[in-house]
Amino acid sequence: MAPRILLARHGQTEWSLLGRHTGRTDIPLLEEGRRGAKLLGERLHRSPWSGLQGVEVRTSPLVRASETCALAGFAERASEWDALMEWDYGAYEGLAPAAIWADRPDWFIWRDGVPEGETLAQLGARADEVVEWARSADRDVLVFAHGHILRVLGARWLGLDPSFAARIRLDPTSLSVLGWAYGEPAVDRWNDTGHMEF
Repeated sequence: MAPRILLARHGQTEWSLLGRHTGRTDIPLLEEGRRGAKLLGERLHRSPWSGLQGVEVRTSPLVRASETCALAGFAERASEWDALMEWDYGAYEGLAPAAIWADRPDWFIWRDGVPEGETLAQLGARADEVVEWARSADRDVLVFAHGHILRVLGARWLGLDPSFAARIRLDPTSLSVLGWAYGEPAVDRWNDTGHMEF
C-alpha cells in the first residue's frame, strides 16, 4: 500500500479567528477550538478510520497543535516535530493583512513573503522534509499542524511550487488526506470539516 498523509489543522484560536498571522506565538485554543478537536477525534476513532491503528503520528510542538492532537486522542502516540511548526512570519507576526496593507497595499504573502522571517523557499524545504518522511515506509501518517505549513505541504506532495498553496484554503480543525491516483501523488480529501456540522 502506498503511504498516505492525513493532515489535521489545529482548532480555532483567538488570533486565527481574527485573521492575525500566528507563527511562533504560542496561542492556546478557544473553547470552540477544543470542541472541534474533540469532534475531529471522535470522527477519526469511528469507521472508516477506526482510530488509525498502525498510523505514525507527529505534531507541531506549538500548543494549539499539540492540544488539538491530545484532545483528538492521539497524544500518547504522537512525537513533536519542529518541521511542522507554522511559518515564521518575522515582523508580521500577530498582524492581520489589513494592518500590513496600510503600508504595503499590494502585499501578497505567497508572492512577497515576510520581512525578518522565513522565506517561502525555506517553508517549502520543511514541507519537503515532511513529504520525504511520510513516503519513507509502508504506513500512513497523521500530522497535527498549522494552516500555511499544511497548505505548502499539500502543494509539495503534488510536486507543485510552494506558492500553489495560495489556491488551497484550509479551515481550523479540518481534515485532509494526501494519497495517490494511478501511481501519482493526489488529493484524496481537502479541507473536510464535516465533523463540525453536528
